[in-house]
Amino acid sequence: MDNQGELLCEAARNGVLDKLRALIDSGADVSYFDSDGITPLMHSARLGHAEVVKVLLEAGAPWNALSPSNLSAGDFAMEFGHQEVFEILLNAGIQAELILGTIARKENKNGDSSGDYLEDRISFSEDKLMDSDSKAIMMAWEKPLMEAHAKAVCSGGGHILNIGFGMGLVDTAIQQYSPATHTIVEAHPEVYERMLHSGWGEKNNVKIIFGRWQDVLSQLGSYDGIFFDTYGEYYEDLREFHQQLPKLLKSGGIYSFFNGLCGGNAFFHVVYCHLVSLELENLGYSTQLIPLPVKDCLGEEVWDGVRHKYWQLDTYYLPVSQSIRDSD
Repeated sequence: MDNQGELLCEAARNGVLDKLRALIDSGADVSYFDSDGITPLMHSARLGHAEVVKVLLEAGAPWNALSPSNLSAGDFAMEFGHQEVFEILLNAGIQAELILGTIARKENKNGDSSGDYLEDRISFSEDKLMDSDSKAIMMAWEKPLMEAHAKAVCSGGGHILNIGFGMGLVDTAIQQYSPATHTIVEAHPEVYERMLHSGWGEKNNVKIIFGRWQDVLSQLGSYDGIFFDTYGEYYEDLREFHQQLPKLLKSGGIYSFFNGLCGGNAFFHVVYCHLVSLELENLGYSTQLIPLPVKDCLGEEVWDGVRHKYWQLDTYYLPVSQSIRDSD
């Protein structure tokens, strides 16, 4: 047992700043986990000791360490209603991710790297689209979310772009709004073939572009509404797509994306909601996050046969972004 680590946890629990600083100065490990798997930062966050949280963060305590029950210091602050501590940890998380992007490199919709996804065999069923490793690419429980996304991006009518067909949930919903044109970019050959067999290529207002979005940008125009939901890509890919928005989205147009960022941890998800909103704001877009309850859609049976639960939260925050620049 690390005696200094235990003393650090005790000082953090009790909010004793002088003792805490003395221990840090003497070399106590601010990353220490006690026998319950709790760090000094988690202890202080759980009890609302804001100044202790600041001192620990300044000393290098990891904001994103997780307890055995998958909770971070920010989750403890949220759970126990310590708003000041929550905001300190939120800002620390945003700053760290802006610089390092550590979670972004670990997390994507399926939980690990899927660079070979486009060469992978996939399977279709009524309620899910799966890769060969039993990870879900898209699932039927997302249908109400996709309908809400479609309503948002089609709210101004006109020309609509969707990146990533999957099970066709969002595109089916988009068609109900009779857009002037409906462009779909899909990269997986089996999904593309299934689209053609299902008659998507014969719809009057639909244009299908086969390929990775990064490779077909020259074939795209400008649109009144855009939705983005790819599989096997990371936050960096989403960020790269956002750099294209000024060329692709008309002034006053609506942009949305599947917000599965860190869908297994409530606090990390909040950090990424703020981070993506901030980065879109820097590109000239104002983002509204609309809360949609999804708990009732997600019984345990939903995940039968699925290797990774890519979404474990009770609320989905649907992003709706629009240009904040003056119209040309």
